[in-house]
Amino acid sequence: MKVLVIGAGGREHALVWSISRSNRVSEVICAPGNAGIAQLARCIPASQRDVDDLLRVTAAESPDLVVVGPEIPLSLGLVDELQRRSIPVFGPTREAAQLESSKAFAKRFMQRHQIPTAAYAVATSEHKAMESIDLFHFPLVIKADGLAAGKGVIMCESRREATEAISGLLGGKLLGGVQPSIVIEEFLTGEEVSFLTLTDGNHVLPLVPAQDHKRIGEGDKGPNTGGMGVYSTDGMVDDQMRDWILHHIAQPAVNGMAAEDAPFTGVLYIGLMMTARGPMVLEFNARFGDPETQAIVARLDSDLLEALEACVGGRLSETELLWKPGASACVIAASSGYPGSYLTGHRISGLEEAASISGVEIFHSGTGLVDGHYVTEGGRVLGVTAAAATLEQSLSKVYEALGRIQFDGMYYRRDIGRRTLKMA
Repeated sequence: MKVLVIGAGGREHALVWSISRSNRVSEVICAPGNAGIAQLARCIPASQRDVDDLLRVTAAESPDLVVVGPEIPLSLGLVDELQRRSIPVFGPTREAAQLESSKAFAKRFMQRHQIPTAAYAVATSEHKAMESIDLFHFPLVIKADGLAAGKGVIMCESRREATEAISGLLGGKLLGGVQPSIVIEEFLTGEEVSFLTLTDGNHVLPLVPAQDHKRIGEGDKGPNTGGMGVYSTDGMVDDQMRDWILHHIAQPAVNGMAAEDAPFTGVLYIGLMMTARGPMVLEFNARFGDPETQAIVARLDSDLLEALEACVGGRLSETELLWKPGASACVIAASSGYPGSYLTGHRISGLEEAASISGVEIFHSGTGLVDGHYVTEGGRVLGVTAAAATLEQSLSKVYEALGRIQFDGMYYRRDIGRRTLKMA
């Protein structure tokens, strides 16, 4: 099989790595890819924000399966266009992807289908938003309605902070573009869990759970990022809780989308807060998480390609996923200044030495190749990943590998997964 993966980040590197291990794959292509992905796949320049450009690549390559990684092409309707051309594609349609592309749609959908989530209000003006915050206790959460690369969620401790967040989002100062509406939510406390599932539009198959660390600073301080590190363990969600989440959240969401004539196939990513009242949905995503995917595929012990094909072919009920027992972890090496402004073009050294550690995989998020040397090209640069028998061993391998990698301004959190180790 010839497989085309759309995207350019660490998630796509992890997907390419996992798919290329299938003995049924003859070639993996990636559009546009990055310098690390180019070691495993043929990379073709293309804009992830230009559906016509991506359709041009697909027409030229005639792949047996297209796997869409990022949220932007999903929200622009790439899957719809490929389906129209009878090209097998893994991912939801534009309408189904609204579960991620519109926070307001997702909240109203959950209300319609009795899916547990935080109390909320939707506001389209500063006046309406200021009225709405009087309905909540502080702290509260204010979210951009549209896609914001993980940076559109603001926790507000006071009315002043809420006022700044509202004007910043609705006025366009915070995200570089005006949000037509915002969501105001009650603040939930508990442990966050990323619960990813595969679905063919009817059946739901869970992946191993993971916990992302969104804040830039150690101790979960500072602004939100796209994710600074993640870990996955067997003990994170027990069998009884997993079945509850599938029965009360994942399956009702898939059934609800089908009932609303927007059947959802692909990855339904459920961001959960495990509260004293039970699991509550923080957000839905319509694709694999980044960096969750890196930690999840490191634990996968069966053929990912077969599972993706089963989703596209409506055969998921016949599919079983096998997992390595134990744990995995991924820590992001970022450019200094991220998630704000940062410099690129810094030469990266030590990658071979880091990759020589048994069980370590290095997934490239934002790298380029200049004169035969890897250089930084993004805010999140590398996702250093390892699977092992215990979380402690996984983290030990990851941090040993990070100690061998260097580039100017390299920054990473040294406390990924540590809170869990202290609690154990």
